[in-house]
Amino acid sequence: MEKHDSSVEHSHGYGVYILVWLALLALTGLTVAVAGTNIRGATVITAMTIASVKAYLVLTIFMHLRSESKTFKMFVIVAILFLAISLFLLFSDYSFQ
Repeated sequence: MEKHDSSVEHSHGYGVYILVWLALLALTGLTVAVAGTNIRGATVITAMTIASVKAYLVLTIFMHLRSESKTFKMFVIVAILFLAISLFLLFSDYSFQ
């Protein structure tokens, strides 16, 4: 009986990891710069957008989400959806006080 391993190793080279790491450092610096400026209500939206881009990079490159099954990707999408709903409810409650 022959065993077939369905999991395939999808690895990036060190160059990709270094570039993503540098991009994450640059985006962190951009987040700090945005927090130091006064752009009124857009500060939080800008910081959340940058954080979303950083989370996408970590999920796809460092956590190898691109090479996972569709079921696992669906679980991640559902978790992100619940997080988005929670943040929306939090900010909507905070804005009415």
